[in-house]
Order: sequence, then structure tokens, then C-alpha cells
Amino acid sequence: MTTSRTARLTLQHVALVHRDIPDPGPVLIEGYRPADDADYAAEIERILATAPTPEDFWVFASGSLIWNPAYQFVEQRVGVAAGWHRSFTLGWDYRFRGSRDTPGLMMAIDRGGQCRGVVHRLAPDTVRNQLDTLIRREMSMVPTAFPARWIKVRTTDGPVWALTFAMNRKSSRYVGGLSPEATADVLARACGFRGSMAEYLRATVEQLENLGIHDSYLWKLERLVADRIEAAHATHGTPGVE
Repeated sequence: MTTSRTARLTLQHVALVHRDIPDPGPVLIEGYRPADDADYAAEIERILATAPTPEDFWVFASGSLIWNPAYQFVEQRVGVAAGWHRSFTLGWDYRFRGSRDTPGLMMAIDRGGQCRGVVHRLAPDTVRNQLDTLIRREMSMVPTAFPARWIKVRTTDGPVWALTFAMNRKSSRYVGGLSPEATADVLARACGFRGSMAEYLRATVEQLENLGIHDSYLWKLERLVADRIEAAHATHGTPGVE
């Protein structure tokens, strides 16, 4: 990482966890079904109808949307979402960055604290098409465990209303109360067809740091995950990572 801090979790760690896994397709979970075109269309209409400032459309990115956005934007600002924090509370991922053997925990924003991230402004004439791409990426199942909602985000150029995806604590997929150590146990092993949770964590920490955003929770996790990967591979006779 080209930052002032040196992360413990490296590309070598990520390589040790990576496995080539074919896409198993939609995973059946009791009480959920795969989203279809009608679901996506209805969600887009709901978002557009509830937009506080339709002429000024922003998206709040706290994780992978920072380093792998599902849209093109015309402006980016660092911003703070009060009342929310990053947390690995979305379980269990058996497809994208987890499997039946090594289920993953995905990150979402959850209530409490504050979250520094970025807001992206979409060009007005592209909003509907870009929303279609974004919703298809973020809402794979119905009901969604982290529904889209509008939150106010503070930026140095003033507050904006931004669309985000926040964890629903009433969802059966909500995994709360895990310690950083227990979370790291999961993240150090999980891998799916899109890659590993170690890769996801490393990319998020790197991009946040490059933006001048230091998230102490994620930095603690990346150290714990690196330790666990090294320990697991040393146990199996694989040389440790320098």
C-alpha cells in the first residue's frame, strides 16, 4: 500500500487463501428468493420516488463501492454518515466471497457511531440506468437484508442526501455481537467465486487509507486476519509470509 501505514494483510496472504471456485448460482435460503426483473424495476421506482433531492443524486460508498463502483460518477467527496458504522454483520455468504465449506460475512453499515466514506454524484441523465446496474449488484435476494435508504452525509462542501444500503437488524441474515477475533476467524478462511474475504478486506483498507480515512476497526481486523492466515498455513507446512 502506498500509504503512511504499513498493513499486515498483504497480497501474499490473499494468494494463500484464494481458490478457483465456479459460480454455484443463486443459493437457496429459507425465507428468501432470488430477485427478478420485476423486483429490480419496483425498487428503482421506489428509490426515485423517495429521493429527497432528485436533481442532485448522490450515493454513499463505505466499502467495495469505493474501489469497485457499480456506476460512473461525476463528483466525489469524502463524507461522514453520523449514526452509522461499518461492520461485518451480513451473513452468511455461500456464493460471492464464501462457500458452503467456508461461509463469508459481508460488510454493511449498521446503526451506531459514525462512518467516514465517500459520496458519489451521478449525472442526472444517467441515474435510472446506473441505478439498474447498482440495484442488480446489491439486491440479489428478496427480501433484501440491507435495503436501500436515504441518509444525510456531512461533507466539507455541505451536507448531502445520499443513497446507501444499510443493514436491517430484523433480518434473519443479521449477525450481530461477534468479537473482532471471531469475525477474523471467518474472514481469514472465506472464499467464493468472486474471491476471498481477505482480498475484500485488504482492498477496502487500502482505498480508505488512500483517501485519508483511517478505520481502526478494519485495521484491527486486517492484522487479526493476517495472523490467522499465517498460522493456518504454517500448521499445514506452508512457509510463513514475510
